[in-house]
Amino acid sequence: MKQFFLVFLVIFCFSNPVFSAVDINTATQSELETLKGIGPAKAKAIIEYRNQVGQFKSVNELTRVKGIGTNTVQKLSDQIVVSDTIEQAEVLK
Repeated sequence: MKQFFLVFLVIFCFSNPVFSAVDINTATQSELETLKGIGPAKAKAIIEYRNQVGQFKSVNELTRVKGIGTNTVQKLSDQIVVSDTIEQAEVLK
């Protein structure tokens, strides 16, 4: 039984963990910084864009943020999502 547990533990430690996607409309700076290629400056720029322009309507709109290009968005495509919180708020009214 101990061998089974050790084998399971080794496999678990070296497997890729499954993370939930980061919602770029609601993420904090520290949550954005968990994304590969997004450091403090880019995370801050995302939040500033979101505060000035409003919520993102699509993941591709992230390219409008200074310092974030198409390649970055493509690399992050499986890690980020855009919520429709505006639509949800209107439905709740």
